[in-house]
Amino acid sequence: MENLSLEFYTALMSIIFIDLVLAGDNALLIGMVAKNLPSKQQKKVIVAGTIAAILMRILFTLLAVKLLELDGLLLIGGVMLVYIAIKLLVSEENTGIRPASKTFLGAVWTIMLADFLMGIDNIIAIAGASSGNMLLVVIGLLISIPIIVWGSTIVIRIIEKFPVVIYLGAAILAWTASKMIIRDAYVQPFLTNPLPILLFQILLILIVVLIGFILRHLNREAIKKYKFQPFK
Repeated sequence: MENLSLEFYTALMSIIFIDLVLAGDNALLIGMVAKNLPSKQQKKVIVAGTIAAILMRILFTLLAVKLLELDGLLLIGGVMLVYIAIKLLVSEENTGIRPASKTFLGAVWTIMLADFLMGIDNIIAIAGASSGNMLLVVIGLLISIPIIVWGSTIVIRIIEKFPVVIYLGAAILAWTASKMIIRDAYVQPFLTNPLPILLFQILLILIVVLIGFILRHLNREAIKKYKFQPFK
């Protein structure tokens, strides 16, 4: 019985540690999404988005074994995360115009989707650490909720005070996407040496930041001339 308890708590600590590692990225992502909404809705989106993302992650952890069998999943997820990083960077432009897509439900959906994409590796790691014990998974994820909510609120305040931080956020999301892509079964044969891998990751980050910068500039110019935001 003591051995079982020791195994339980050891596994629980492992899961909590895994969650805490991802919590920083999650808080950054959720803060970036919530920042696009009116201040009255930000707290609601942070809480709702976090809870929805956690529940979805619990569901997909149950399917982790099947997810492992899907070659190309990390590649697809990484590409989608690149798109999300650029979209968040572009839509962050403080123009005074709020695109129709920036709704409460839209923000929650973005958080859920991006959290899942960022957390594929996490889901697999948690499934392994739990050894199939879903009670461990649920407890570990629930513990991470207040950390993510608190962190997201801090991120919003930082972005409001230092808007340039949004580029750092996009770069971190791009870095996460690059790690997913290089671990995919279809990509690994082409990236076997450390140097090409590092160059690919740096290049992807530069591409995301550059595209985001250009689209933000085009948005700013279009709004000045036509009161219209072409890229949302």
